[in-house]
Amino acid sequence: MQVELWSDVVCPWCYIGRRRLEKALTRVGKRDSVEVILRSYELDPNAPRESSISTSEHLESKYGMTADQVRQAQLRVSAIAAAEGLEYHLERTRPTNTLDAHRLLQLASIRRLRPVVEERFEHAYFTEGASLGDPETLLRLATEAGLSDSDVRRVLAGQAFTLQVRADERDAAALGASGVPFFVFDRKEVISGAQPTEVILRALGAEPKTS
Repeated sequence: MQVELWSDVVCPWCYIGRRRLEKALTRVGKRDSVEVILRSYELDPNAPRESSISTSEHLESKYGMTADQVRQAQLRVSAIAAAEGLEYHLERTRPTNTLDAHRLLQLASIRRLRPVVEERFEHAYFTEGASLGDPETLLRLATEAGLSDSDVRRVLAGQAFTLQVRADERDAAALGASGVPFFVFDRKEVISGAQPTEVILRALGAEPKTS
């Protein structure tokens, strides 16, 4: 089976969704028999690289929420993430453009390092409060995850892999995606959103192992 997962590295539900997919694969013993392909999707292609406001302030402005409402919402998401073994510090995050991060993830796909690099980017953003729009930060994170310094610098210096990112996004739209995480199983079944692990298990066509 082939499972494609479209996500953005600054999407809190995407990180949760990927963890749930990994958990489902482990529970049914299919980690080695299912091909997981990670695909690019920008939640906000027009976002600036650097923002003068926090994600909390951005949410207040965008949705007309109070500071307390945003704080409570972020606490709920953080609690859900914690249940999946993830440590979120959403108050540290800032809106950012993720095109360069996705271009490096396309490079990582070619180098067979995408899961490791994607994990490093997400952990850096949600746990460490790193800026994924900053080239120097991306260089540090990508090389820590195993990509070569020269490859990363070459990608960041130009526009390499932009077409591949756009192709992934067009593909997602053609398949009906309006947001992420977006899962597609053998190009037949679709799951939108960070659904419970049990929903993913059913899409995998297997029952969880019992102890």
